[in-house]
Amino acid sequence: MKFRSKHAFLSLVIATALGGMVVADASAQTTRSSGRSSKNSDKPEVRYPDATRAEPSTKPSSKVGKKVQKLIDEYNDEKYAELRVLADEILAAEGANAYDKSLAAQLAAQAAYNLDDNAAAKTYLQQSIEFNGLDNNGHYQSMLMLAQLQLADDELQPGLATLDRYLAETKSTKPEDLVLKGQALYQSERYQEAIPVLKQAIEATPEPKDNWVQLLMASYAETNQNAEAIALAEQLAAKNPADKKAQINLSTVYAQAEQLDKAAAVLEKLRAAGQLTEEREYRQLYVTYANLDKHEADVIAVINEGLQKGVLKPDYQTYLALAQSYYYSEQIPQAIENWQKAAPLSKDGETYLNLARVLWQEGRVPEAKQAAQQALAKGLKKPEDARKIINLK
Repeated sequence: MKFRSKHAFLSLVIATALGGMVVADASAQTTRSSGRSSKNSDKPEVRYPDATRAEPSTKPSSKVGKKVQKLIDEYNDEKYAELRVLADEILAAEGANAYDKSLAAQLAAQAAYNLDDNAAAKTYLQQSIEFNGLDNNGHYQSMLMLAQLQLADDELQPGLATLDRYLAETKSTKPEDLVLKGQALYQSERYQEAIPVLKQAIEATPEPKDNWVQLLMASYAETNQNAEAIALAEQLAAKNPADKKAQINLSTVYAQAEQLDKAAAVLEKLRAAGQLTEEREYRQLYVTYANLDKHEADVIAVINEGLQKGVLKPDYQTYLALAQSYYYSEQIPQAIENWQKAAPLSKDGETYLNLARVLWQEGRVPEAKQAAQQALAKGLKKPEDARKIINLK
């Protein structure tokens, strides 16, 4: 019995793309029964040398051996629907032993996964593990695949339980396995628990993936460990100076730590280099400036540039930020112009009321009364404030 390897490894992106779906290497399960010598170069790699589980010595039974071979052929031919029917027959057969049923369930799980039936895939994987008939490679690859599918379906508690069992029994310290657990803990909002697991994975890898570091950085941020988050973000940004995402992440971490001047400086450097190309990036920069004292001119410059380039949308928030920045920099006509643009886009009348107040202060009473009327029409928390302006003599 022999498997072809053309599709023995599938992939599934989980959440933030930190891990790949491991599909059990079913070909390893048939080595003992293929008649090959243990000295043959095709002998499968022992993936779990420290596993606590004693490998079973069972082989395919004579009663369903032909069906098992046909099952493998259908797997190789990608006849997944037919494979599942045959696998169910083997699982129900009285003469099938633990190995037969474990392999049938394992292959049926892979077939179900290929047919986008994750619920069935998980059920089959649980059966494969319970029958306990595969070697350690197959047994634990099935367990890992089950954990990944559970986590991908947001079954965080069962997924973590399966993953913890996998790690305990295999004694695996593979960085990819640890990152999967760290990600699951993060998704479960168990940020403090995720930190040591992610650190172990990163420290065990000469070149850890950037998204692993980002996940650890996010865990630090969620637990208000700002110094650690900043150190990681700075490390990542220094390592990848041309990576805009790393630079924006650094700015975000600075902002979370209330180091707004540093946050703005990182984004301003990107703007000067022409690297701000998305609305959210321009918005992040002008909002950062807006939260700093005496940076109204910077808010105005960033917004006007974004509007001119067509990157920023001429929406309520944009016009409101412009109006406020012009007002506080004593450019009243420009402030009024932008409040006039923002007010019709507001969900209530508060912006119209602010416009009315400014127009009143500037002695433009008829316009102030009109704005106050529009404020009333859109709704106010305190309509009497608008009526005071409307009743001006």
